[in-house]
Amino acid sequence: MNETLRRALLRARLSEEDVAARLEVDPKTVRRWLEGRVPYLRHRWALAGLVDVDEADLWPEVRAALAARSRPAEITRIYPTSQAVPREAWLSLFGSAVHEIGILARSGLFLAQDAGIMSMLAGRAQAGVRIRICLRDPDGPFVAERVSRPGPSDATAAEIREAVVLYGQLRQSSGVEIRLHRAALYNSIYRADDQLLVSQHAYGIPDVRAPVLHLRPAEHGDLIIAYFESFERIWTGALPLA
Repeated sequence: MNETLRRALLRARLSEEDVAARLEVDPKTVRRWLEGRVPYLRHRWALAGLVDVDEADLWPEVRAALAARSRPAEITRIYPTSQAVPREAWLSLFGSAVHEIGILARSGLFLAQDAGIMSMLAGRAQAGVRIRICLRDPDGPFVAERVSRPGPSDATAAEIREAVVLYGQLRQSSGVEIRLHRAALYNSIYRADDQLLVSQHAYGIPDVRAPVLHLRPAEHGDLIIAYFESFERIWTGALPLA
């Protein structure tokens, strides 16, 4: 039983139902936290803010972990730019997939133009791996014309259509789906089961100069879940390729 959390809720005059409503979780989840389960990172922060108590005081067991690391344990590597990600890293990522591969990007053309990576994706699809590819709609409002500093962030309609054609070859396998989105992407997400390579977008900076995070699941962390949710939200609102 987490007595510190229970007392903090009493002082804040918050019931289990109140916390569940504020954090958009099931009341049973709040009850499990009171029984001693440690919440995910974003829920710990939100709950600590609700009761105005330091996170490490509510969950002493995470204090040592918080002190021991300077960055989330889910981040296994940070590449300074997308160009710094070796080709072998992409092949290793997609080659490791057993259940699902996901690509969310503006065009993802650099991958589609690599015959070896496309062959890897085709092989995974034939092995029964579900592949979902979500690219920007070339007829949407966010497609930029080519400017003086070219890069993937400046993807033109022609480049996106080229990527659609190249990725479209994968649809010979039944488990491959392609959709077109009109979202203003804050990052590009490349998924293989529970691993991610995430390219961070920055305003006015070509994607080739943006940092890339390599993420794996870690205990007491849910950074990776935020990217999973982002992928699913955009995928749900995207239109299937005709």
